[in-house]
Amino acid sequence: MSLRPFQRYFALLARYLRPQWLMALLMALLLLVSIGLQLENPRILGDFIDVTVKQGLSQTLILVALLFLVISLLNQAVFVASEYLCEKVAWTATNALRSDLLAHVLTLDQGFHKSHTQGELLERIDGDVNDLTNFFSKFVVHMLFHLLLLIGILVVLGSIDWILSVSMGLYCLLVAGALTWMRRPSVDRWVMARQASSEFFGFMGESLQAAEDIRGNGGLNYVWQNFYQRFSRWYNTTCYAGWSGGAPWIISQALFTLGRVLGLALGAYLWSIHIASPGTVYLIFLYSNLLMQPLDKIQWQLQDLNQSESCIRRIDGLFKTSSAIQDGPGAHLAPGALAVSFEQVSFGYKQDNPVLQDVSFQVPAGHVLGIVGRTGSGKTTISRLLFRMYDPQSGRICLNGVPLTEMRLKDLRQRLSLITQDVQLFDASVRDNLTFFERTISDEQVLAVLAEIGLWDWYQVLPEGLDTRLGPTGNGLSAGESQLLAFARVFLTQPDLVLLDEASSRLDPLTEQVIEKAVDQLFAGRSGIVIAHRLATIQRADEILVVEDGRILEAGPRATLAADPNSHFARLLQHEQGEVFV
Repeated sequence: MSLRPFQRYFALLARYLRPQWLMALLMALLLLVSIGLQLENPRILGDFIDVTVKQGLSQTLILVALLFLVISLLNQAVFVASEYLCEKVAWTATNALRSDLLAHVLTLDQGFHKSHTQGELLERIDGDVNDLTNFFSKFVVHMLFHLLLLIGILVVLGSIDWILSVSMGLYCLLVAGALTWMRRPSVDRWVMARQASSEFFGFMGESLQAAEDIRGNGGLNYVWQNFYQRFSRWYNTTCYAGWSGGAPWIISQALFTLGRVLGLALGAYLWSIHIASPGTVYLIFLYSNLLMQPLDKIQWQLQDLNQSESCIRRIDGLFKTSSAIQDGPGAHLAPGALAVSFEQVSFGYKQDNPVLQDVSFQVPAGHVLGIVGRTGSGKTTISRLLFRMYDPQSGRICLNGVPLTEMRLKDLRQRLSLITQDVQLFDASVRDNLTFFERTISDEQVLAVLAEIGLWDWYQVLPEGLDTRLGPTGNGLSAGESQLLAFARVFLTQPDLVLLDEASSRLDPLTEQVIEKAVDQLFAGRSGIVIAHRLATIQRADEILVVEDGRILEAGPRATLAADPNSHFARLLQHEQGEVFV
């Protein structure tokens, strides 16, 4: 094996075990005590046999038996304590690793999240890390423990007779070399198995999320077919990887049995030439048997290392994935309403398929821009670019004349707020759902906003007030109420630019009338962009932008375009009957 994997191992261990060095040191000390106790117990058994042969039942025999029991119990206590510390160290380290992975994934750009399903990322963040539990808790310390135990046994055997130590030592080298050679090809197989696992859970997450659409449109057969195909691949690759350790295990068990036979044969030989007593022969057999245990444990540690290496590769690859959207140097904008400008912006989610082409427009500070256009014309893409979920391939976007790329992402998104027709609710309290877990917002502010946007009656029937828990589905919230909660979030964050992307499309006419006044207050002293199919929702806009096939078909003041009978916007208004879709 090259040095590179070991560098990854020790870099990961150093990063997550360093904060727990004191507990890791205590764990190592307990294991050293365990080594001493395991080496002493066979000696006591050998003495017990010799005392029995020479003296029969005697006070010395009873003392030896009691000593054996005390050391055995002490060894068990040390073992339990060390196992507890191992698990505590492992879970602390893996939880820190999960946290870092999640934080890193959340910083990655929208393009990354579009190409990876939620289930796949969940499996990589949790599943891969979970398989590293043994690596963090036992690999280094236990490998060192078993090596020291092995050396200690050889030293004790050498104190009996040098032939024992040399013979068993050479045999251990033979076994260790064979096991190391046999583990080489299985790492790539575990990488394939982990990838198949991620794909399976990614498909499961996608299917469960779309369960209603799948049932309603007859897609169950497709789901079942793909479920079995992906599960079969996961199962087969995991079995293939697992069986790659089967041959080494079978061979190792045969070698371990031969080792025990060798120890027994050497003990019998020494007894036959009157060098060893019966107790010593049994002692040699116990030590030769005990000698195989470290080798067996080392073998399993090496087997786990195969799986750990595959997980570390994938985790390392995830950490090395960088976002296409990078923070700017940190330019600051003056407080107050923001002016927006798009300057010859072109963008496509794929290089050969442009969505926006040479788009230029301006929104003066404090003005509201209405954007209309057919589905797929590029309206929502404009909002994504404004929030820097993507960067344009050419051109630039500015706020108050400052390019977005000059600002830090956190600063940019604190100045903007987006409301879409899809409202994300969390399995948390009403308070946390409204404030996005921001503790500095008081309950009085939250209640004032609920009253302002027309949710006071809804709030009053909540069983636990703001502490009432909402699930991801809203626990009985109507679509309109969920949309109003999204508006409440914006009122609480007090942004300088508000972007509504079909935000009122799920509201019934009565609810929409209730919120109209609140929206007027929301835009007061702020800039706004309203993306809509329904023309009635952009009556408050100062400027209108008509988008068609990624290009600006028409732009100008709303009143001017409405008064021009030749404008595209005027023709849309002429055809409006109640609600017009364009």
